[in-house]
Amino acid sequence: MEKILFVAAEGLPYIKSGGLADVIGSLPQAILKKGYDVRVVLPLYNKIIDKFFDELKLETSFRMKVASFDQPVRIFSHVSKGVTFYFVENQGYFERDGMYGYSDDGERYAFFQHVVYFMMNDLKYYPDIIHSHDWHSGMMAVLGRHKYGLQNKEIAKARHYFTIHNLLFQGNFPSSLIVDQFDLPYSLYEDGSLRFHDGLSFMKAAIVYSDKINTVSNTYAHEILGEAFGEGMQDILRLREHDLWGIVNGIDIESQNPETDTTIAQNYTVKTLTQKEKNKLDLQKQLGLRVSKDVCLVGMVSRLSFQKGVQLILLKLKDIMGLDIQLVILGTGEQQYEYDLRQSENMYKRRMVYYGGYSDEISRKIYAGADIFLMPSLFEPCGISQLISMRYGTLPVVRETGGLKDTVIPYNQYDKTGTGFTFRHFNEEDFYYVLRQAVDLYYENPTDFKALQKNAMAIDVSWDKSADLYIQMYNA
Repeated sequence: MEKILFVAAEGLPYIKSGGLADVIGSLPQAILKKGYDVRVVLPLYNKIIDKFFDELKLETSFRMKVASFDQPVRIFSHVSKGVTFYFVENQGYFERDGMYGYSDDGERYAFFQHVVYFMMNDLKYYPDIIHSHDWHSGMMAVLGRHKYGLQNKEIAKARHYFTIHNLLFQGNFPSSLIVDQFDLPYSLYEDGSLRFHDGLSFMKAAIVYSDKINTVSNTYAHEILGEAFGEGMQDILRLREHDLWGIVNGIDIESQNPETDTTIAQNYTVKTLTQKEKNKLDLQKQLGLRVSKDVCLVGMVSRLSFQKGVQLILLKLKDIMGLDIQLVILGTGEQQYEYDLRQSENMYKRRMVYYGGYSDEISRKIYAGADIFLMPSLFEPCGISQLISMRYGTLPVVRETGGLKDTVIPYNQYDKTGTGFTFRHFNEEDFYYVLRQAVDLYYENPTDFKALQKNAMAIDVSWDKSADLYIQMYNA
């Protein structure tokens, strides 16, 4: 049985800031079911300690002396749905209020990656495959080949795979980290292997040194080869194009299931779709909206950033609210967007609600209670929200980019096919046009609207097929 170790900075059910956590919470389980020994290693953040520490098992402790580090480390473990999760404890680096965005992030995640190799030696656990995710673990392949693999033949045997969840975040730091924090030869910078914009890039290192690289949708894998979405890495990626895979994400269909979800007011299936409206009434009542089963309820659960297309909504908000809809937006992000949404909520009392923050309960109720779901992203490597909304029979309005293009089938009024509504160009007019089309269909042709809901709920959004593709990549 091949052993696979996932190395990541976040993962459900323990900690989440974005879609990476959803993948780490679900994909290992799917691969485990295919007959592999799958484990995950994460930093032990404050929020994990607060919620899970009493359940964690101490595996080992040691003092890590390497490069500029001389730090005590403890490794804990916990099993979730058959997958063993390891946690790297260090008070100074990880027991903070947040996860990312600190001035010493390069040092923190250098430390984390060193510890993963120390952990392997200490536990005598040597994976056949080391699967790293996003920039936080981008140096794993370099360390394996140029440091720890030179010291241990078992580590040298490991194959390295890397998943790009979002190329925008690259882990770019001063080149001094190469020697000071990684204890690697500076020649790796001088020969260009690790150099990016006169510094060190964790993301570039992973792209250069991993055996295979993948992104989280097929369309995004093609988009990042061009200048528009390549984030300066397009030339490097084109050199590895024959090793670049696009594998769309899935979701945990056991957790995200309208038939069994205990959070929502009324469970339902594709056969009992009329019961869905009770969730709308419950959401309206809880959030202070006018309670009516007949009004079209439009929802959004998102990080509030330029990437997510929030500005398209704000630019056309007067027209959107003229469509006789209710609008619920949940999320946090850029201060200007939060301010604008709060001001807008005051203008459209009992018709619009902005829920500033994150609530799993409210997000699930939006997926279950809304009729239409907004995701007008500038770019979207894959996206999880549109998959969840379709699972709950809430029709997504998305831009044709990345994983949104790969997963949402646009409505065809002639043959009644589709699972949502799509637009191509990133501007407020095209977005408004297709949203109006969706709202018009809700009011004027409820038969077709319900047919699309059933189509959406019938789509396989599980990890099963995608897990098979990951296994193909491992064996390619």
